[in-house]
Amino acid sequence: MARVKLSESKAKKIKEICAAYGNKAGEAINVLHQVQGEFGYLPAEVQELIALELNVPVATIYGIVTFYSFFTMIPKGEHPISICMGTACYVRGAEKVLDEFKRQLGIGIGETTADGKFSLNCLRCVGACGLAPVAMIGEKVYGRLTPDMVKDILNEYK
Repeated sequence: MARVKLSESKAKKIKEICAAYGNKAGEAINVLHQVQGEFGYLPAEVQELIALELNVPVATIYGIVTFYSFFTMIPKGEHPISICMGTACYVRGAEKVLDEFKRQLGIGIGETTADGKFSLNCLRCVGACGLAPVAMIGEKVYGRLTPDMVKDILNEYK
């Protein structure tokens, strides 16, 4: 992964977030959550600074980031797309819908389009099984999807 140079303002913001949680190691998940909300992702340099501020090994922070699927070390697109691959969605054709999103966007799972507009991921369950198959773009849920619907959905965001 390419190294990211942290600006002084970003470093200051990370330090402020850590301080807001008392620079306590036990608050690492909360700190990571807030920092990712601020910057969109958690590159190695951000993790290193958080570890320093919380006085824990970098491996501890990295372990948290890689364990919880919510956290990402890769920048997400402006419009993150998540395809539900839970049982109901999968049985009703989610894989074909996913394949069409990959084809239309020219990216794979876990990738972001070159323009930074879209990123694509899968998740286990949205909790809208009656609408299967389901995709989310940001916070908006699209249900009863077919591959034919993908192009029109993407056009809403272009």
